[in-house]
Amino acid sequence: MSKTVVLVGALDTKGQEFAFVRDLIAAQGLKTLVVDFGVLGEPAFPPDVTRDEVARAAGGDLSYLSSGQHKDEAMKTMATGLAVIVRRLYDEGKLDGILGMGGTGGTSVATSGMRVLPVGVPKVMVSTVGGGDVSAYAGTRDITFIPSIVDVAGINRISRRIFANAAGAIAGMVQVDAPPAAVDKPLITASMFGNTTKAVDRARSILEAAGYEVLVFHATGTGGRTMESLIADGYIAGSLDITTTELADHVCGGVFSAGPERCLAASRAGIPAVLVPGCVDMANFGAPDTVPERYRGRLLYQWNPNVTLLRTNVEENTRIGEMLAAAANAARGPVAILLPLRGVSMLDSPGGAFWDPQADQACYDAIRRNIRPGIPVIEMDNNINDPEFADRAAATLLDMLAESAGGALCEAS
Repeated sequence: MSKTVVLVGALDTKGQEFAFVRDLIAAQGLKTLVVDFGVLGEPAFPPDVTRDEVARAAGGDLSYLSSGQHKDEAMKTMATGLAVIVRRLYDEGKLDGILGMGGTGGTSVATSGMRVLPVGVPKVMVSTVGGGDVSAYAGTRDITFIPSIVDVAGINRISRRIFANAAGAIAGMVQVDAPPAAVDKPLITASMFGNTTKAVDRARSILEAAGYEVLVFHATGTGGRTMESLIADGYIAGSLDITTTELADHVCGGVFSAGPERCLAASRAGIPAVLVPGCVDMANFGAPDTVPERYRGRLLYQWNPNVTLLRTNVEENTRIGEMLAAAANAARGPVAILLPLRGVSMLDSPGGAFWDPQADQACYDAIRRNIRPGIPVIEMDNNINDPEFADRAAATLLDMLAESAGGALCEAS
């Protein structure tokens, strides 16, 4: 049965371009379904889902929006309505992939529809901002951005090739199925940084040997948010959150913050979780000249030409410890905190550039003061990267997973 690519865009200003791409995709033997979210001029060709339907899906009135006097409101309404339409098409089995094209406004609206789709559904966005920072548009979803090079305005010798590439990309994605795994194993998430790689690699091998599939996320802000979105979506059986460094970036205003609710997804989902203050000795900034003036007198470490690390202090570690305790306290399922008493990263080890037992102790003390009774706080006389620490972290999570599975079996019986 032929698969369907949904095209989303403003057919009043980009109609010629969408007709071009639609025909290329159809030539590959795929169905197309066009959703129009333009609000001003008439569409260049009749869409399958009209702009009026999109506006009504958000409770909006197209006649009001199309006056041209409420552009900001129109963008928000059409973005909301598009998300409703796209998700409905997917749930009805009428969407196997999605493609959008546009400038900043079109990108904002189109990607709002893409972000409501599960990870793995092919998503392609041809955008004038495709070569820049697209994190605000992508969110935590796997959207493939193609820089339009020239504006999405007409068919010319440059845009013809770019649009054809986009049509080929979405057609190929939709038509190629990932080979199935021999067995779908339960999923565990793990957070990692260069400074905790040894710990996570060892723990991962233990968990995989026990029959789990481990998804490792780089704790760069986007990585933490993506990990937590998968947990919130119900895909994950357990969380090995060894690298909670994004909390340090939140406290210090670093570039890798994942927001104030980092670490809460597992607690809210009620899945077994191990929390570790991993790499909370460091907040991340760009090149040295990007470090805020207020930190210039502090201990800094240039990890590479584009990453400068700030050593967190006692006050900052106290706040981080309070946040970790709050996340554990919110848990609806099994949770434990592991403390590596000989350092929370490779740099924070005896003799290392960031070794500061007083700052580490401030984090640990804040955890102990604020944790609710009954939550295990396991202290290990190890650095976070010592084999013994990784072994204990993996074993703790496996014990909780087994206990949780046993409880579920008892309830079912």
